[in-house]
This record gives sequence, C-alpha cells and structure tokens, in this order.
Amino acid sequence: SSMMDSEDLVITSSKQDIAHHIVKVSSGKHYFCGYCAAFTNIAITFPIQKVLFRQQLYGVRLREAVYQLQKDGIRNLYRGLLPPLMQKTTTLALMFGLYEDFSSLLQRHTNAPELVTCSVAAVLAGTSEALLTPFERVQTLLQDYKHHDRFTNTYQAFRVLKDYGIKEYYRGLVPILIRNGPSNVLFFGLRGPIKQCLPEATSYSAHLVNDFICGGLLGAMLGFLFFPINVVKARMQSQIGGEFQSFPKVFMKIWLERDRKLTHLFRGAHLNYHRSIISWGIINATYEFLLKLL
Repeated sequence: SSMMDSEDLVITSSKQDIAHHIVKVSSGKHYFCGYCAAFTNIAITFPIQKVLFRQQLYGVRLREAVYQLQKDGIRNLYRGLLPPLMQKTTTLALMFGLYEDFSSLLQRHTNAPELVTCSVAAVLAGTSEALLTPFERVQTLLQDYKHHDRFTNTYQAFRVLKDYGIKEYYRGLVPILIRNGPSNVLFFGLRGPIKQCLPEATSYSAHLVNDFICGGLLGAMLGFLFFPINVVKARMQSQIGGEFQSFPKVFMKIWLERDRKLTHLFRGAHLNYHRSIISWGIINATYEFLLKLL
C-alpha cells in the first residue's frame, strides 16, 4: 500500500508540475501578446499622438498643432518614437501579463469573489506599470518643442535627467498612479460585458471587429475620463529641475490659466477620443487575435 501511495504522490506531484508549467507558459503568452499589440498600435498612431500632445501642452487649436508639425518637417515626425515604443510595449506587456498572473494567483490563494480578485489584480498591475514612469517622462520632454534644441534623442534626455538625481525621473508619478489603477479596473472589468452586448461573432473577422469595437469604446471612454489627469501629468513632466509641486497645486494653476473653463481643460480631448478609439481598438483586436493564434 505504501508503494501505491508513493506512486500516487509521484503522479500528483507531476500533475502539479505540468499544471504549473502550463500556467507559466500561458502567462508568458499574455506578456508576448501585449507587447505585439502595443508595437502594432504605436507604429500606426504615433503622428496623431504628436498633434494631440501639442494641444494638451499649449492649448492650441487642431489646425495650429498640425501646422506646427508640418513646419517641423517629415524628419521630425517620428522623432521621439523610441521612448513610447519602449514604454508602451513594456507597459502593455506588463498590463496584460501581470493582470493574468495576479488574477490567477489571487484566485488560487483567496476565496474572494471574482470581481474583487480581478479588480485587485488590475490595480496591482497598474501600480507595477508606474515603475516605467521614466520613459513617459522622457517622452514628454522629447515631444515638447521648447526642449528641441536641448535634446536630440532619448539617451541624451536620460543623461540630462541623471544630473538631477533619481527623483527627477519620477516627476509626475502621482497622476500616473491616480490614472493607472482605476483605468485598469474599468478596462478589464468592462471588456467582457461590452463584448457580450455586441452581435455574436461567428467568424474570425467578426471576432476581430468585435474586439476592435470593444477596445475602442473602452479606450475612448477611459481616455476622456482621465484626460484632465493627463493634462496635469504633461505639465508636471515638461519641467526639468526646480520644486516638485503637488498634484492639486499644478491642477489649480492650469485651471486658472484656462479661465476656469472645463472646455479649455479638455482641449485636445476630441482628438484624444478619436485616437483612443483607433489605439485601443488596434491593441485589443491584436491582443485577442494573437491569443487565439497561439
């Protein structure tokens, strides 16, 4: 009987090993799909992002922002592509991968309802993503034409910030944390329900369209919701050196500058809305497509 027991033990432990291996492989898949989804998206939407950024930072109208970019020339159109490419691919790999990892971890080790474990997993993933703030920081500096003469590339911007100490890399961390957690909770929480509301997909292409619509709607909604937070973040991160002003202080400053008008605070939001539909549509559709493919 002890022989039988030890055989059972071996079978059970090897089953656990296999299960553990499957979990590892499947979570690795989520990181990879997130990475590729981000890459596809950035390559397509980077120029739109530049126009939007000009509007966010200076409150200029759409035509003026486009005119500024035309004046900068084609050579500068993809200038500053590397930081968002590095930041977005890594961020989305972490966002999808960590969310899956934290979800399965919490579901295995707690008896909390699924809604709770998924929400906590989403917040944890969003908070972990904030470690990559330096990339967002450098991207802001490279896109701000006031710094064009000072920096020519990503490496240079990183080097200049180094002189100010590690804290300077994380300027604007607070708005990023305020944004990341809640937006992840809403994104992962509403993705399923929204897709269920759409007409049932019967083919590959129909699934692709549904995933695009679902991601696009969510992205646009969240982009609009958190737009003022990103305006504050852009303002904080376009500064080099000097005092670290609190989130409320910077917000009030912008609020007064823009005549205490909500419409002025949301300048560029309509373009952000359209860009988010395209961006998150591409991201969600690419992610789900690759997930089925693998």
